[in-house]
Amino acid sequence: MQQDLNRVIEQVSKEKGIDKAILIGALENAMISAAKKTFGHQRKIEAQFNPEIGEVELFEARTVVEIVQDPEVEITLNEARENLDPDAEMGDELLCKLDSSKFGRIAAQAAKQNIVQRVRDAEREIIFNEFKGREGQLVNGIVQRFEKRNIIVNLGRTDAILPEKEQVPRERYRQGDRIRAYIVSVDITGRGPQIVLSRTHPGMLIKLFEQEVPEIYEGIVEVKGAAREPGGRAKIAVLSNDPDVDPVGACVGMKGTRVQSVVQELRGEKIDIVHWIGDQAEYVCRALAPAKVSKIIIDDDEHSMEVVVPDDQLSLAIGRKGQNVRLASRLSGWRIDVCSEAEAEEETRRARQSIGAIPGIGDIAAELLYQGGFKSAEDVAQSELEEIMDVEGISKEKAESLHKSAKEHVEEKQRKEAEAAAQKAAEIAAAAQPADESTAPAEVAASKEA
Repeated sequence: MQQDLNRVIEQVSKEKGIDKAILIGALENAMISAAKKTFGHQRKIEAQFNPEIGEVELFEARTVVEIVQDPEVEITLNEARENLDPDAEMGDELLCKLDSSKFGRIAAQAAKQNIVQRVRDAEREIIFNEFKGREGQLVNGIVQRFEKRNIIVNLGRTDAILPEKEQVPRERYRQGDRIRAYIVSVDITGRGPQIVLSRTHPGMLIKLFEQEVPEIYEGIVEVKGAAREPGGRAKIAVLSNDPDVDPVGACVGMKGTRVQSVVQELRGEKIDIVHWIGDQAEYVCRALAPAKVSKIIIDDDEHSMEVVVPDDQLSLAIGRKGQNVRLASRLSGWRIDVCSEAEAEEETRRARQSIGAIPGIGDIAAELLYQGGFKSAEDVAQSELEEIMDVEGISKEKAESLHKSAKEHVEEKQRKEAEAAAQKAAEIAAAAQPADESTAPAEVAASKEA
């Protein structure tokens, strides 16, 4: 039996991947707990595993005193010298070996539960530490079962969860299917490690390209960003650190083999590969591919871009249900407003007409304000004076005059609009009044006849 304990420690250590010291510590703590249940919690008991005999030895600590008041923790000097240590002195703390065979069934069961719990906790900690370092990586597993609409995936040593919101809507799985997913987070809970997986995360697209494209794995080609609408379309931006390597060609592969492998894993999700560039306007143009861009107006304050495309390219730039422009916006980090050349020309005409209606403004000043970003007389009136003064070519005196004129013009315009609205409401009320009066006699006559 003593040899069995050594063998059990060795076997459990190998199977569970738990350090022997942790198992031995669990045994020692379990024996101490069992001993205190048998002999009393007030007694000072220590445990030590002896590998030579394969046994956990129990010792009770007793203090050498002149007069014993508590025989369970104290011992006289004469008794200590006779039974424990011939050189014992007053105040020494001596260890006396206990007989573990006196343990009752309840104490032995408690010791067993203690060991099992310690081993389970150690195993959970090992699994947590193993997967905590794998956040942001791909993992392969097998569909184990379904809980509500979540999928429980068996990863071998533990289970992970693929929540409904992290699943691609069109994908369907059955029990036993193999699945590849992206590790989003690893947390420790009362029930052990909780590993959350995703099939929709943009990081999964990046990791798939890392596996298929050696240049990305080696750092020759760098992924600058990715955006996805899972199951529909995705965009990934890449940059080459080697002038002799085409980043887009490297990701596409010979006859498209590399990108097709990624598309196949994502169940047919279309992928646009964009060549990243530091010029943000040019980058947005590339991100909107396959649509061609005529002009871009950048607003740094709002971190937005107004993109003008040819009339026949508008639907292509926007994409199905706005998909293309949404992905381009996520990929670039800019808010993108797309309009056709005809819409842009009409907007320009209205803006110039509105600004030109300000009293006292000349054609040159109106054009300068328009080029400075003002789109209407209301913009000029509601802006700060400093903003108008910042427009190149407009002096301080001119800015003050235009600001005042714009405010008066807008106030007068709003007053006229309010009067027109009130007059229209009065006309509608007056038109409805005769109809009400004409029906009154008929109603009176009907009541009299009744």
